[in-house]
Amino acid sequence: MSGTCVIGLQWGDEAKGKLVDLLAPQFDLVVRYQGGANAGHTVVAGDETYKLHHIPSGILHPQVRNLITPGVVINPSTMLDEIEGLAKRGVICRDNLRISERAHLVMPWHMAEDKFINATAVRGESIGTTNRGIGPCYRDKVGRTHAIRMADLVQATRDDRIATVAEQKVAILEKMGAPQEDLDSIAPAKVVAMAASWAEQLDGMIGDTTDYLLDACESDKRILFEGAQGALLDIDHGTFPFVTSSNSSGVGVCAGAGVPPRWIHQVLGVCKAYSTRVGGGPFPTELDDEIGEKIRKLGNEFGTTTGRPRRCGWFDAVAVRYTSRLSGVTRLALMMMDVLSHLDELKVCVAYELDGKRIETVPSHAEELRRCKPIYETIPGWKEPVDDVRREDEFPAGALAYVKRIEELVGIPVGVLSVGPDRAQTIFTEAATELALQPIG
Repeated sequence: MSGTCVIGLQWGDEAKGKLVDLLAPQFDLVVRYQGGANAGHTVVAGDETYKLHHIPSGILHPQVRNLITPGVVINPSTMLDEIEGLAKRGVICRDNLRISERAHLVMPWHMAEDKFINATAVRGESIGTTNRGIGPCYRDKVGRTHAIRMADLVQATRDDRIATVAEQKVAILEKMGAPQEDLDSIAPAKVVAMAASWAEQLDGMIGDTTDYLLDACESDKRILFEGAQGALLDIDHGTFPFVTSSNSSGVGVCAGAGVPPRWIHQVLGVCKAYSTRVGGGPFPTELDDEIGEKIRKLGNEFGTTTGRPRRCGWFDAVAVRYTSRLSGVTRLALMMMDVLSHLDELKVCVAYELDGKRIETVPSHAEELRRCKPIYETIPGWKEPVDDVRREDEFPAGALAYVKRIEELVGIPVGVLSVGPDRAQTIFTEAATELALQPIG
């Protein structure tokens, strides 16, 4: 069995969905194991563009089984809208999508809480919530008392449990001063009726993914694990508190999917050839100038889920080396190489200066990282378009020199180079071939 993970190594938006879609045909299962509808994975297939939030990126391949495991938090309304949208385009989810009965549900009160509580500022700076109720849902998951799981939708006690929790949430938010329209949106009778509709529409897709996945491991099935967000947003190991609410680095795969480490054999770490970030938080290599704006426009750097413009900057080798080690990366995927073709010279952050001292690690405190000044190494640009490159040896010498320097700084070989959004604009290098990482067809 080949257990392969695709993990984002920056602050998300690294084009993980494209790689999962491309690799999926050589696997039996694609597994989403953490995050929720705050994820936005874009897949371009020919003239068609698919924007996926809940559904795994392997869904475009009907022969591949797709699993959503317990580490994911699910907004059933959003998921059903996504399933319906895919069906209208000829992609039928029902036959090859299985949703864990252990997965927790993002309920209407979670979005009301997010809007009222969690979208507040930390010292005047937003923590980056997408206002989709993800954080409040994970909070209730850990708190247990008010948690609703997918299994609750099919239990005989469903209506009583949901009504009870809804009543308690109304009382809590009312005392906190939430607006009446938000209280009306979580009225017990309204939410109970909504849950009944979810149960009916999701019937046949809810099941025990844990045993299913363990059986698949023991039967030598080929499994591809699809990460959401990026490792620098990991709740425990990222730039806290400007992070997501789940373990989005490689350390979250086992807990979120329900598989022990022995079944994971290789990790493809995905990063852009530069850096981006959405929302607040420290960003040492950020370019708040015309170069940053040029990268944003050339790379169409606007959030798939939120539409917010992304902050752009130079490649941060210190951060990517940290997340590569944290996630057990065996090969790098360097995306958006085509964007850098338009720049005269490039910079790579090789170290930080923190309070007058050179450091080569990522501080655990956000305020320390905010004080870090990047120490750059300048690399000449290649100023040649690479959009039509289809083999490693077709890249300009300057582009290959840039890739080699990143390999040296991060300490991991580059196995994939991307030069555009289309499936065909993805080059698998000799380093990828060594691990049998190749698209089929």
